[in-house]
Amino acid sequence: MYDYIIIGAGSAGCVLANRLSEDPACRVLLLEAGPRDWHPFIHMPAGLAKLVGHKGVNWNYDTVAEAQLDGRRLWWPRGKVLGGSSSINAMCYVRGVPADYDGWDAMGAEGWDWRGVLPYFKRSERNTRGADALHGADGPLHVSDLRHTNPLSSAFIEAGQQAGYHRNDDFNGQQQAGFGFYQVTQKDGARCSSAVAYLHPVRHRSNLEVFTGTLARRILIENGRAVGVAYAHRGREVQVRAEREVLLAGGAINSPQLLMLSGVGPADHLRERGIAVQMDAPQVGLNLQDHLDICTLRHSTRPVTYDRTSELKTAFDYFLRGHRGPGSSNIAEAGAFVRSSLASGPHADIQLHFVPAMLDDHGRHRLAGDGYTLHACFLRPRSRGRIRLDDADARTPARIEANYLSDPEGFDLKMMIECARLSRDLFTQRAFDDYRGAPIFPARDDLDEAGLTAFVRAKAETVYHPIGTCRMGNDGNAVVDPQLRVNGVGGLRVIDASVMPTLIGGNTNAPTMMIAERAADLIRGHPPLRVPH
Repeated sequence: MYDYIIIGAGSAGCVLANRLSEDPACRVLLLEAGPRDWHPFIHMPAGLAKLVGHKGVNWNYDTVAEAQLDGRRLWWPRGKVLGGSSSINAMCYVRGVPADYDGWDAMGAEGWDWRGVLPYFKRSERNTRGADALHGADGPLHVSDLRHTNPLSSAFIEAGQQAGYHRNDDFNGQQQAGFGFYQVTQKDGARCSSAVAYLHPVRHRSNLEVFTGTLARRILIENGRAVGVAYAHRGREVQVRAEREVLLAGGAINSPQLLMLSGVGPADHLRERGIAVQMDAPQVGLNLQDHLDICTLRHSTRPVTYDRTSELKTAFDYFLRGHRGPGSSNIAEAGAFVRSSLASGPHADIQLHFVPAMLDDHGRHRLAGDGYTLHACFLRPRSRGRIRLDDADARTPARIEANYLSDPEGFDLKMMIECARLSRDLFTQRAFDDYRGAPIFPARDDLDEAGLTAFVRAKAETVYHPIGTCRMGNDGNAVVDPQLRVNGVGGLRVIDASVMPTLIGGNTNAPTMMIAERAADLIRGHPPLRVPH
């Protein structure tokens, strides 16, 4: 018997394990389907390139055939390891803008406005630049400036200024827009995942148990209340009981999947799969949102990129020199937030990630020579997808229907074309004169709107930010209420990116940890932290 059982040791689950086990009288069990985060390439930031497709730490999901993307099935990597996706991502520390969270509050996620969430961002953060009104310096999550950057990343920032945009050294500061280097979740040049920040320092606690290699099969629900979890370990089913609550932190794919496997979801869909209905919850799995991304690639005339860097030499130098050199790079070193001509509000609606290497198909397709890549995504897409079950077996991947570019007005497609145009224009700036080689994707620089449309449909991919499938709100249709309690089922909460009502304007990892920080206070009955007026 445990007080709390947490399902998923990812970005949110590790935070919960830390905060809830602070009370020595409270017994906490953390379940993770993947292994320990022992792999050295997890901890060397540049090692993320070697983790691409690594089946030992990745769920390796695929969407269904996407109708608006030439019928392609898109690859969705998600972390299956202690730390979850924070153990395999590019470590960019981005929060979004205050209006994102004020919008949540206005949509019924009461208390999740900017004043309600900022204290939890600050409580989480240990920024090497120090504390101020917007940043913390005493939290578990180390946030730092990059130790090593490529000259092409500086050229990209200079190109942005030449194109008329300003320099921004803090995307989480007073304003988000501009060009600059990302701050990253690193400690002394090594990755600082949620496992490194929150879990490893407290593994010694006698009231905290962590089980890896344990795939949750279903949540045990009795008389309308979650009372435990059934999981698979070494080919057999084990059941554990929770005296207080079961906390589901599986992410935007696995959390709705496990709810449905447990009988909480659209009743007709569950019955079709032979699952007994515990609670008819039609919106479980709906509201799926993601940032669709288009990559523009060019050859480099100078061999300064990371394309031909010796992986062995990089690793040797990194560990020998105290976590310095190219091995400390997050690869996506520089970026930008830009307000396009189509923006409906005052905030940036396009995000850029610049990579001083050729990155095609998430790096799985290696290209010859040297080159550089610019990712561009529309920050607030209108299209909505869903998660569904193919069968009642927890080992079967969920059915991901991302439904990209499906909004009736076609606005998402217009924005993706705008993203491609912006990327092309930035590569024409003088800062790239010493590096500019032949175009790769697209293969021509003079594509018209029809050509750019075809380019987007043929090459756009996820930039790894799925959210929204267990939407939070105060209406009867929401999956969870503003305290993250599953409507209609006692003793059960969902705490991860799936509860976000809408995408925030940026990367989703830091906001997911914030959600778990605030949820821990809600669970413990602590008064919520607030920013004074």
